[in-house]
Formats: sequence, C-alpha cells, structure tokens
Amino acid sequence: MSPDRGNGAAGSIYYPLDFTNVSNHTCYLVGWPGVSATSANGRQLGSAAARDSSAPRQIVNVSPGGTAHAVLRYVDVQIDSSAGCKQTAAAFLKVYPPDQTSARRAFFSLPVCTVPGRIYLRIWRIQPGV
Repeated sequence: MSPDRGNGAAGSIYYPLDFTNVSNHTCYLVGWPGVSATSANGRQLGSAAARDSSAPRQIVNVSPGGTAHAVLRYVDVQIDSSAGCKQTAAAFLKVYPPDQTSARRAFFSLPVCTVPGRIYLRIWRIQPGV
C-alpha cells in the first residue's frame, strides 16, 4: 500500500491494496483480505476491518506477474470522534490475503480507534487488475 495512492471523500480515505502473483503459475484469489492496524511491535489496534459485502465474492485469476486488488476505506478518527474513540497512532497494516494464514505488513502511519467494536476500516472484495 502506498500512502500517496489514497483518494478521500467526506472524512474517509480509500486505499488500493495490491496483491501481485510472484510465482510462475496462475493463482486465484476469492473473497476479502483480512486487514487490521497495528502498533510498531505488531499489536492489533482496535477492530479489524469490516467486510463490505455489497458485491458478491468472485474468483479472480492472477497470472504470473499479474496483480489483483481490494479497496480499503479508512474513516479519519480525528474527524469522526462521535463514538468516544480512544485514539492512538498506528504504524502498520497487517494484511492477510484471502484464505491465507500468514500476513504481510504495509506502512500505515495514521490515527486509529482502539475502542473495541468501533469500525474505522472497511475492506471490499478482491477485484481483477490494479
């Protein structure tokens, strides 16, 4: 994830999370990645991203060197403080590709909400392309 690739609207910023196939055979992804914000030492901060299921999951074939993506919505907790959010600074996102048990980290230096159940991240399903 690149912080300079975000788009914003009314207190939200949308980021593409890219998944690139680094193997030499076609693979496929189905569904939603798992995403949560963490501290620098890897401790999860607040709730994991909620899935936006407005569109059904689909199988996305990713050729060698190809890329698929999912969109992550971040609600600026400094603007949306109506829920009594206890803010802290995140250092990274922990991102699990769909149906995987190992995660990758992506730089994510933004304020987050540590109140359990308070959703400030929302993830859309995997889609073809960048």
